[in-house]
Amino acid sequence: MKLVQRAAELEKLETILASCAGGESATVLIEGPVGCGKSELITFVVQLGIALGALVLRATGTAAERRLPLGVLGQLAAGSRAGLLTSGGRTARGGQGESMELFSTSVRRLAAPGAPVVICVDDWQHADHLSRSYLLHLAHSARASGILLVLGRTVDGRPGDPLPATDLIRLPHLVRLRPAPLTEGAVAELAEAGALPGAARDSGRLRRISGGNPLLLRALFEELGPAYGSRADTADDDGAQSQSQSQSKAQWQPEPEPDGAFGLAVLACLERNGPGTVELARALAVLGGLASPDTASALLGTPAAAVGRTVETLGRAGLLDGCRFRHPAARRTVLDATPAADLAALHARAAAVLHDAGAEAPTVAAHLLATDAPAPDWGVPVLESAAGQLLSAGHAQRALACLESAAAQVTEPEESAHIRLRAVAVAARLDPALAELRLRTPLAAARAERLGPSALGALARALTSHGRLDEAAQVLALRAAAGPVPGERGGSGGHDRPQTHGRADGYDPDPLDGLCAFPRRISMSRGESPVRRDGGGFPAYGQGRDEPVATPTALWHLPEGSPAAAVAAADDFLRGVSPGCAAVEPTLQALRTLLYLGGAQHAPHWCRHTAAEADRRGAPAWSALLRTVHAMALLRLGDLAGAEREASAALDSVPRGAGSALMSAASGTLVRARLALGRTDGAAEELARPVPDSVFASVPGLEYLRARGQFHMAASRYHAALGDFLEIGRRMRRWGLDRPVVMPWRTEAAEALHRLGESRQAERFVADQLAMPDMADPWVEGISLRARSAHQEPRKRQVMLARAAEALRRSGDRYELARTLAEFARVLQDCGETSRSVMVSRTAWHLADECGAQPLRDTIARPGPQPAAEAPAPPVTSYAELVHRLSDSERRVAALAVRGDTNREIAERLCVTVSTVEQHLTRAYRKLGITRRLELPVELQLIGAEM
Repeated sequence: MKLVQRAAELEKLETILASCAGGESATVLIEGPVGCGKSELITFVVQLGIALGALVLRATGTAAERRLPLGVLGQLAAGSRAGLLTSGGRTARGGQGESMELFSTSVRRLAAPGAPVVICVDDWQHADHLSRSYLLHLAHSARASGILLVLGRTVDGRPGDPLPATDLIRLPHLVRLRPAPLTEGAVAELAEAGALPGAARDSGRLRRISGGNPLLLRALFEELGPAYGSRADTADDDGAQSQSQSQSKAQWQPEPEPDGAFGLAVLACLERNGPGTVELARALAVLGGLASPDTASALLGTPAAAVGRTVETLGRAGLLDGCRFRHPAARRTVLDATPAADLAALHARAAAVLHDAGAEAPTVAAHLLATDAPAPDWGVPVLESAAGQLLSAGHAQRALACLESAAAQVTEPEESAHIRLRAVAVAARLDPALAELRLRTPLAAARAERLGPSALGALARALTSHGRLDEAAQVLALRAAAGPVPGERGGSGGHDRPQTHGRADGYDPDPLDGLCAFPRRISMSRGESPVRRDGGGFPAYGQGRDEPVATPTALWHLPEGSPAAAVAAADDFLRGVSPGCAAVEPTLQALRTLLYLGGAQHAPHWCRHTAAEADRRGAPAWSALLRTVHAMALLRLGDLAGAEREASAALDSVPRGAGSALMSAASGTLVRARLALGRTDGAAEELARPVPDSVFASVPGLEYLRARGQFHMAASRYHAALGDFLEIGRRMRRWGLDRPVVMPWRTEAAEALHRLGESRQAERFVADQLAMPDMADPWVEGISLRARSAHQEPRKRQVMLARAAEALRRSGDRYELARTLAEFARVLQDCGETSRSVMVSRTAWHLADECGAQPLRDTIARPGPQPAAEAPAPPVTSYAELVHRLSDSERRVAALAVRGDTNREIAERLCVTVSTVEQHLTRAYRKLGITRRLELPVELQLIGAEM
């Protein structure tokens, strides 16, 4: 490697060598941290001496030969011509003093005018004692003999033998050179010399990584050089680049890998720095950001002062910045090179040291997780506390690992069950299927009456969150039968299970408290229960209780009372929800309230916002559940492609595995969207995936049953479809969740019955739905009236379908509106209103086409070509242009006409005369360059949607 930033040192060495060629003698000591470039300077002296005709002798001290007497002198003698230089220890017959003098005399005889003797010894700190004594005697006695002694010494931060150091200071003509770390400019110069212009542009970062250590820089160039070279070649070949491409290339920076040349150079520097350095480096790597001389000293059991000196030396060597490695690859290299048993022991000791030093729980817990040793007495509380803090910071995976480790350390069954149920709640943020799998063990323990009241409450909470209401109520019944809870164990650090404590009056804290956005309290008198005793021997929930409690169904209920008030409350809740909330269930309930009571168009914004927040907090399963509600909202708006996209994204964001009850709603929404889009194969593929039995006993599983029923309908398996729809009804009624605005199972069952020829029974189902309070909702009104019209004579059917279409327009569901208008058009055709039928059919076709509902669109006769006008107006290209061309009155009249209303119906709706309607239409025809009603632009239906 080219020597840069060494001009002063090279000039000094040249001057000294020239004076020695003139008969002078000198000693040069080149010292510095490992890898600073001492050997390169010694090599320069060797090459320069050979070029001047000097006799050059070279040796290197090694730790292995440090106890070998005269080992370095032996190397020097071996490098001279035979017989010119002999090791004093082998020729002297007298004492050591005579031997050293004999050696010095023989060296001085080798020098000649213009041909000095140059003796270079690298790694002087490893030279054996006798060789050092001989060479120091030579330096003292060679006053004007043409002898140059060049010594290279690594400063490793450890206190050495003071005598050799003192002897060096007393030497005449001693010159000390200390190579400084390379600057950023020197790094750029080296990169340019190596034909790496990309590295030259990145010199500042490379200097920070290496600390200016030439050895580490050489390793970086070796490892990253090909990447820099290929990037530079690409830049040269590209020619003109877009601004974004240029910015991308400017931001691109190759990074060293732990197993690359840079990592190996780091290990070499640590090994060469001397005993204890590797152990200290391992300690610092394990301690990470909390490394300090004090913590490392406590970890290693060595004096803090000695640790501080070595840390300072490694900092000068470019390996450390303070007590931290300059680059993660260096730290990772040290950890990877540490034997597994040693690394585990270091982590165990680090956990104790940091715990005693008052470090935060997540930091201590990370070290406890890295060792297989049993946790100390304080370990379990630390792991639990760490789990809460990690959850708040959005690190659910690490929190789960803490809880799993804590549960494995606990021997008391109740405490272990509590921790494992906390782990279930955390797993539900990451993988619903995994969380559901982990519910099996505590559920079995509950059935065997091996869980205490506190753990039963946590289990009921988890089951409620998963929508498994029957099992949740059964577990709560067991908890109630166990008697009042004198005090619940509160986990530390904040977590999904509320921290509760018993009260002096014996009141039992509600385990479902805080789970709902709209707590729905019901009174449970003695003997009353929503769940009967089943074959498994579960007692009735509520027996022995007179206090009001929250039931598992409260989470899945829609708020009672005014829909407008409920929507306002949901909106307020979503605006005030904390990003650090411990549960997603209240947010989901608020979103469902917006979806079902406020109109689906209000939900997508909040779904996107909350899903993004869940992603930011590292909770992919929460994000998947929020995306599922988003997909359901889009499906209810008739955005079939959007619903498919969001449902697919929800399912793809978590491991599929064997499925789960929570994610079955996403599967159901995806199937329904694909059926409407005509992608039957994709729907069949989704339904063919395995699902656990819990799906069919959960609230989210109702969406799956509904989708499967619709798939059966599409395949003409009407009995199977009817079975699914009736099962939905049974469960919704048992749970008290029977709301057509959520799931209109009666109209869907009626459709299956109608296909089976059971019209009278189908009509009873529809009549029941029409009598429910949810008929005030326009979406429920529209689909209910459409279902009822199927059993009416044409004229009544026409009236009902017109009302249904009007209601669905208000609801915003374009797909259901297209279905209704398609039926309306057919009825109009049957009633002889051909022109009007064509108008309605055209609107239905375009709506179905916009939704992507190909099967529905294919059942609608596509409007034929429109006759050209004699003097056509410029084509209308956008809704905005329509609004601009027509007056307000003309737009309103034309919008009602394009959806199939007669002039009289338009007049009645707008409270004007039929003549006024005709005049507005005439002016609209003229402005739009058309001659008849059938040519009105379909885009006018957008105006109708706004009215």
